[in-house]
Amino acid sequence: MTLRILISDPLSDEGLHALHQDDRIEVTVSTELSVDELLHCIGEYDALLVRSQTQVTKEVLRQASKLKVIGRAGVGVDNIDLDAATEHGVLVVNAPDGNTNSAAEHTMAMLMALARKIPQAYAALKEHRWDRKSFVGVELKNKTLGIVGLGRIGAEVAERAKGQKMNVIAYDPYLTEEKAEKMGIQYGCLEDVLGAGDFITVHTPLLKETKHLINHKAFSQMKDGVQIVNCARGGIIDEEALYEAILSGKVAGAALDVFEEEPVQNYKLLELPEVIATPHLGASTVEAQENVAIDVCRDVLQILTGGLAKNPVNFPSVPAEVMKRIEPYFHLSEKIGAFISRLTDEAVEEVCIYYSGELADLDTAPLTRNTVKGLLRRYMGEHVNDVNAHFLAQKKGIVIIEHKSSSTKGFTNLLTVEIKTKSGARKVAGTLLSGLGARIVKVDDYSVDVKPSGHLILIQHKDQPGAIGRVGSLLANFDINIATMQVGRLDVGGSAIMMLTIDRQAEGHVVDELRRLTDIFAVIAIDL
Repeated sequence: MTLRILISDPLSDEGLHALHQDDRIEVTVSTELSVDELLHCIGEYDALLVRSQTQVTKEVLRQASKLKVIGRAGVGVDNIDLDAATEHGVLVVNAPDGNTNSAAEHTMAMLMALARKIPQAYAALKEHRWDRKSFVGVELKNKTLGIVGLGRIGAEVAERAKGQKMNVIAYDPYLTEEKAEKMGIQYGCLEDVLGAGDFITVHTPLLKETKHLINHKAFSQMKDGVQIVNCARGGIIDEEALYEAILSGKVAGAALDVFEEEPVQNYKLLELPEVIATPHLGASTVEAQENVAIDVCRDVLQILTGGLAKNPVNFPSVPAEVMKRIEPYFHLSEKIGAFISRLTDEAVEEVCIYYSGELADLDTAPLTRNTVKGLLRRYMGEHVNDVNAHFLAQKKGIVIIEHKSSSTKGFTNLLTVEIKTKSGARKVAGTLLSGLGARIVKVDDYSVDVKPSGHLILIQHKDQPGAIGRVGSLLANFDINIATMQVGRLDVGGSAIMMLTIDRQAEGHVVDELRRLTDIFAVIAIDL
């Protein structure tokens, strides 16, 4: 089967080498597509590779019926509608490491050029003006650099700033005082950073929470004469607020590599002599372009061929060592989800997933998604996958809860799923048995030992002599062979269950005949 990949933005040829060498992959490079052309052709492709030019909107994703993965050759994904991608089950991956060094170097270059007014001085020389007095700069040494956002790039900028003998104070929601101390920088809240910085640089993603993070209020909290750098994403700084802050003298200078609108349409800000700028060049080095293309192509290839992504954006990543330990439970978790979905025809209101034993110490989020996927596929078909399972459950109003416990009730690990509806709850538990693989070991309160695959029949009946014989005889009349049978009961003569594995599917009329048998309370055919 040939897998088709569309590359709609220019990418490094070196980065595409792995795709071209794979016989399973057909690559189409088309970097000048109009919106209408993209909408027309996207349904033919399994993967889409972009940079920042292509806008992957809801409309594009609606037409992308085969799309499994979108690769963003770079860090920012604000040109991709992540919510729509998640809803449609499309995995989004990026390349957060490939341009880290390039972006950090560009930030430092802009910082130095801003401090020493290099672009303005060069422009004067180009006009044949030898003007030294107008371009007196300031040293970075002993100045304070405030960093807003201390991810990969922000941390690299901090190290380089320390090399320039600057004092560094940083704010990031995930930064702790202990981590800041280890890095040799000062920890602060956003207000601390804004108030302390002689220079302030931003390195956050562009989110709802960070759009116009640096606004009129933020500028009012800064020192007079502060200088601003933005080599992250356009829109983090409110450009109108920056313009007014420069005119008022609050901001002495600004270095911008990114803008709210790209290409820039309103040049008002750039006409100010205090502003220096580049046209989004932070990742524009030969090395960075190769690195991000290599990284994202590797992830896309992994996803298309059944592997795991290193850098998923809309799908939580799990360390390789943890994934290795939970991966054997993937099959079991999905099958339990599919099995328990057949135990009720009512709307599921809540799903409780209990992890017991060694599993309780691990990140089980992938198993939870897999369980929910198995559950929802009864109602929504193959459209449900690991990416959109949680989203679709939430959309249906289903609450998902995880519980963890070291108690295993005799098993090394136990995975138990309970669904709750208006009229009650049903529960199924499973484990991996050494040498035997996945097993369902409990249905509600009944102990069983059933392989979760093939054609199954679950029968609830009265524990009376002859019940098993009547079921066997009826199935024989329909030429259905019983491969295995498990019987569970709580009390002699009370309620009991039979779990049958049969050689072919039990049609509806067979199930109806089973229900008519004496002492049979319920019959459910389950195909896994």
